[in-house]
Amino acid sequence: MNFENIKLGVAPINWTNDDMPELGGENTFEQCVSEMALAGFTGCEVGNKFPRDTGILKKALGLRGLQICNQWNSYELTTKSLDENKKNFIQLLDFLETMGAKVIGGGETGNSCQGQMNVPVFEGKGMLHTNEDWKNFSQGLNELGKIARDRGMKLAFHHHMGTCVQTIAETDRLMNETDPENVYLNYDCGHFFFAGEDPVAALKKYIGRTAHIHLKDVRPNVLQRVHDEKLSFLTAVKQGVFTVPGDSEGCIDFPSLFEVIRSSDYNGWIVLEAEQDPAKANPLEYAIIARKFFRSLTGI
Repeated sequence: MNFENIKLGVAPINWTNDDMPELGGENTFEQCVSEMALAGFTGCEVGNKFPRDTGILKKALGLRGLQICNQWNSYELTTKSLDENKKNFIQLLDFLETMGAKVIGGGETGNSCQGQMNVPVFEGKGMLHTNEDWKNFSQGLNELGKIARDRGMKLAFHHHMGTCVQTIAETDRLMNETDPENVYLNYDCGHFFFAGEDPVAALKKYIGRTAHIHLKDVRPNVLQRVHDEKLSFLTAVKQGVFTVPGDSEGCIDFPSLFEVIRSSDYNGWIVLEAEQDPAKANPLEYAIIARKFFRSLTGI
């Protein structure tokens, strides 16, 4: 395989941050999608400034040769009923289906500290404490995943810092306790590295169950500061823990990651999703850095 089944997308969080709207608050939707296209990407995820009217959104994206490939869904299976989760899930499925996407992403935010500015990300992470907690969580995801599968879509669950599925051990349990036909993984090398895991080993382990890929890099000096100063996830982002693949300040082994993808049957999107403060890291400049780097490794 030579990446002929791969498409390259980009996340709008590089322009405007969903969790911290003040980051990139000055960047408009039109600027965001225009610069995505200018940087050479053909798809994107959905951000907080994107119009929800599908007709308006389709026209804006079509003018720029872009398509929607995914959107984050905030699962709250640890804090809300399955019926409440289904309502929000189906509403987003309706939107994504209309936009032509085949994947619905997202992670568990119900008991997560990822959106709390003053809670240390490692000390305050969400947990599933008992076997019963895991059973309820897994069964809920299975039901939601079946709803997606019945509509020709895939639930791609995002392991994420600050949540109950952050480490490889937690991801293993999630994969083992859910139906592989209903629940897939949204793999993210940056979050695995942040969690202290080997992202190459993780991708080798999960590539057969992966329906969507996020690629970002990590600045190790900032990550060390997160540990030393017990910083929150949001503070880590503001201080620049993440950067784009191709930035010399990063440390992840992307040639090895792409070799895993090359030797697999993965057929889907690879998405640049490296949230930074746009005032410090110009989104277009960094998107171009990543796009050129991806081309050097894939030929696309």
